[in-house]
Amino acid sequence: MNRHEKSGSSIDRYLAYLGSVRNLSPATVRAYGVDLTAFFDWIGNERHVDTRLVRAYVSHLARRNAASSTINRKLSALKGYYRFLIRQGLVDSSPVDGVRSLRRERSLPDILFEDDIATLLAINGSDFEGVRDRLILETLYSTGCRVSELVAISIDDINFKKGRVVAHGKGRRDRMVFMGLPARRALSEYMPLREALLRSRGALSQRALLLNRNGGPLTARGVALIIDKRVRAAGIATHTSPHTFRHSFATHVLDRGADIRVVQELLGHAGLSTTQVYTHMGLGALRKIYAQAHPHGGGVRPTEGEQ
Repeated sequence: MNRHEKSGSSIDRYLAYLGSVRNLSPATVRAYGVDLTAFFDWIGNERHVDTRLVRAYVSHLARRNAASSTINRKLSALKGYYRFLIRQGLVDSSPVDGVRSLRRERSLPDILFEDDIATLLAINGSDFEGVRDRLILETLYSTGCRVSELVAISIDDINFKKGRVVAHGKGRRDRMVFMGLPARRALSEYMPLREALLRSRGALSQRALLLNRNGGPLTARGVALIIDKRVRAAGIATHTSPHTFRHSFATHVLDRGADIRVVQELLGHAGLSTTQVYTHMGLGALRKIYAQAHPHGGGVRPTEGEQ
């Protein structure tokens, strides 16, 4: 039997465990808390939690048109929670063990072709905002960083001579990423302008690399707005977010022959399966190999954007 006292104390202990022992980020811990609270709010006064009840919850979510990925995430939260209760001796078994995750279609993420990247990076202007925006785009594309990692970069994280940056990733996992020559040039242009802005604001102690016009740290939302503005100005039709640069980075380096495990390290993925989605995206390379290798492949031509 599996009973749960809705005092919230066991959930609180589990969330504390995720943060202090598993080293999950505060945002991830909060997401687990939201998912667990939603389930126990849904069961109401029902004290006996069994597989039948968990399946009924999945059906309830499906009727509300929740995405398969959302339902699977909630199931994952429950599975982890009950594993914790078993280790603590609070329950004998997990009611989630008999519930299978839903099969879901894996959609391919949006990417920018290399021509689009070149168009977008051709930002005119030598003022603070123009140079900063060019640095943002160059760094996202050069490093494959998440936007949260980008805005967390401190000038103390950068090896200016070697073009290396410490990225503070999910689960407090740090990794080394690399700035290519265009990104390093943009950085060299930006640093004097950054210093001048901070000097004018009397805030030279600020360590964040990317700043807003007031000299404060730029936020992830601010980066998204900058990208949206630059994409519209460049006339690019592809839906483009900060994460699009990460997808493009992974796809392009794989297209050029990088080993998938190297790309996994560069992206900071905990598991290889997350990186493998990008192996399906090198359409240009696949078409070229097919045309060269298949006896009847000569009629295949690259589609627009793959040349």
